[in-house]
Parts: sequence; structure tokens; C-alpha cells
Amino acid sequence: MKRLTEALGVLLEWPARRWAVTVGAAIAFAFTIAIPTALIPNPIFGRKIPPTWWSWPALIVSSVLGGLLVATYVRDPANDDDVTNRRKGTAGGLLTFFAVGCPVCNKVVLIVLGSAGALTWFEPIQPVLQAVAIALLAWAVIARLEGERFCPLPSRVDSGNPWPDAR
Repeated sequence: MKRLTEALGVLLEWPARRWAVTVGAAIAFAFTIAIPTALIPNPIFGRKIPPTWWSWPALIVSSVLGGLLVATYVRDPANDDDVTNRRKGTAGGLLTFFAVGCPVCNKVVLIVLGSAGALTWFEPIQPVLQAVAIALLAWAVIARLEGERFCPLPSRVDSGNPWPDAR
């Protein structure tokens, strides 16, 4: 609980630029998942089975967490080498795709399980996949925010001297 409180404290200190990136990335995340899974009806992708009642709330939560995660990377790329948390975020995004998608429309699931297996085995575990996706995304966001709290970047760097205190 302390980690979550500290992470929320870091979020309150974010500048408007980061919040703009959060909103943009969350919208991009939602469309990237909702269009190919046909949560948003479109002429390219279709569904054989209608979305579950929890698909949209799960997608919204995942999108917000994905947007927050992307916004944590708005900084100097030279100071960012946190591959572990990127992997958690990527895994969370992929699991969201599988969780909210049509179980018999997913080609990977059909190849591995067949249509009967998709309905018998895959469809019942989709809520579990979504829970794991949200947990991974939340874990990655909290870890990134903790890093900001305990290893903050300098707020202003002199353009002529990147290490102003080193003389």
C-alpha cells in the first residue's frame, strides 16, 4: 500500500506534458486493441461472438495503465534503460489483446486449440488473462514511478554543462 501511495504522489507532481502523453497513449492503446478485436465495429475485422460485458471496462483500465506507463518514458532517453518494466508493460498489452478478443476469431488460438477448444478452454480463461494483464501493467507503472521518486532526474540542466555540479 505504501508503494501505491508513493506512486500516486509522483503522479501528482507530473507536468502537463506528461498528462498529455498519458491521454494520447491511452487513446492509441484503446484503438490498437479495440479495432482488431472488433470491439469497435469496422469493415476490416469482425467477431463471431459478441464481446463480453467486461471487455470495455477491462480495455479502459488497461488503456489508462498503458498510457501512464508510456508517459513514464517521457524523459531523456540516455537515462532510461529499464528493460524489465517495458517487458511487463508489453506483456500486459498483449494479454489485453487476447483477453478482450473474440475467442474463435483469433487465428493463433484457432491454430493451437481449434474452434471447439477456443470455446471450451480459451474463452473461460479470458477474464484471468485480463486480470494478469492489469496486474502486469500496474506493476510496471508502479515500478517506473518508484524509480522516479527515488532516482529523480534534475529538473533543469544547463545546456552548456550537463553536469553543473561537477567542477
